[in-house]
Amino acid sequence: MDRKLTMDELGRVDAVVYRAMAKQPTTVVLDDVRSRHNVGSLFRTADAFGLERLVLGGFTPCPPHREIEKTALGATLSVPWEHAATALEAVERLKRAGYRVVSVEQTVRAVPLDAWRPGPWEKLAVVFGNELSGVSDPVIAASDACVVVPQTGTKHSLNVSVCAGIVLWHIVQGRNHL
Repeated sequence: MDRKLTMDELGRVDAVVYRAMAKQPTTVVLDDVRSRHNVGSLFRTADAFGLERLVLGGFTPCPPHREIEKTALGATLSVPWEHAATALEAVERLKRAGYRVVSVEQTVRAVPLDAWRPGPWEKLAVVFGNELSGVSDPVIAASDACVVVPQTGTKHSLNVSVCAGIVLWHIVQGRNHL
């Protein structure tokens, strides 16, 4: 008979221990993501996959806020984050620090996610865009590459937090299976 694991059996660490752990060399940049619930979900996803940090660009809402916490479930305490005046400013700074910038957007040259694999310890900055307009054109122009999640339905996009979960899982599982 199967059963759910208890919290003790899951063996999760607290926020202090988590912050000191080795992380995936991946930073998530949010380009004017407007929904606090999406921002909170992205904090929780970054925590789940052991990412190094979030950069909240432009008018992306910042903690503390109850709507962010509602979906983050405390991940704002475990995941380091910073704010940048614009996502472009963040991308330019990350590139100077040796990060490869990959925007998740439907562009002419975007590579399907299933055909793309980052290097095992390549420093990545992965950009996710606004819920309506996506990643801004200046950020796309500054990116080293774009990837797209293949879709077959009638809608042209996924919710940003759902999309991020798919893309970030792909990065982490790809690195763990090399």
